[in-house]
Amino acid sequence: MKTTVLDIDQFKTTRLLNNFYVNRFSNHIETNSSIIGTPHSHNFYLCVLFTKGTGTHEIDFSTYDIHPGKIFFLKPGQTHFWKFETAPEGYIFFHSKAFYNMHYLTHKLSAFPFYYSYQNPPFLDLSDDYKAIEVKYQNLYNEYLDSKPFRELKIVNTISDIYMDLTRKYAVDIDIANYSQSGYLKILEKLENFIDLHYDKEKLPKFYANKLNITTKHLNRVVKETVNKTTNQLITERVIIEAKRLIVHSNSSLFAIADTLGFKDYAYFSRYFKNRVKVTPLEFRKRYASV
Repeated sequence: MKTTVLDIDQFKTTRLLNNFYVNRFSNHIETNSSIIGTPHSHNFYLCVLFTKGTGTHEIDFSTYDIHPGKIFFLKPGQTHFWKFETAPEGYIFFHSKAFYNMHYLTHKLSAFPFYYSYQNPPFLDLSDDYKAIEVKYQNLYNEYLDSKPFRELKIVNTISDIYMDLTRKYAVDIDIANYSQSGYLKILEKLENFIDLHYDKEKLPKFYANKLNITTKHLNRVVKETVNKTTNQLITERVIIEAKRLIVHSNSSLFAIADTLGFKDYAYFSRYFKNRVKVTPLEFRKRYASV
């Protein structure tokens, strides 16, 4: 089984704007049950607010509780799956990068902490303090259903308003301004993009420092101050996430997966994986096959 990568066009309705979709969550899972009933990823950005329901949300093999007031953010490429214990309700919207960025020349999606790095938690827990933000999701949904003048611009502005409110709550303990002014966030974003492109072939920090035209020492400083990790850790974590995705969601042999990830020696790949995941690739595959 291979993970399905869903395209925004698969969620088309008669009222869909180009590269944008919003719905009540209960309607969303009922209407799209045929394509979201198994683990999948997207080629777009997703944001969901739960106002009712309980269960779990697995994102790239990490599991998070679902309850009223919980908000999740997903970037393109992340694999996820819902498992509900009680009926969920709330709102979900998603959009392409271009849909948002085309309206803001100087303000990009990567400015929001829940989108600028995979290292940041993909959720925000508002507990009982979500009623005000729920109204904004509802306004977004109502605007989507309407056909008034400047509908698309109103929708983009409402999304931005939601993101700004959520950023203030999400980043209450983070001094993002200092990072932005120093350019560290931009370096981190570029680093993660380069890792996404080259992790299967290049696993040393020096390669990425050269791509960024900075020293390895400065690159490590940037990563340490923004996400409190080393560059090696970021590279390794990306390799391991992809290894997990391929082991669980593809029919490829473990030897083929090792080769795909740039390991010519399977025994070394197995040790590399076990050292970080605590089980061998085969044990990991068997564990998920029995779930």
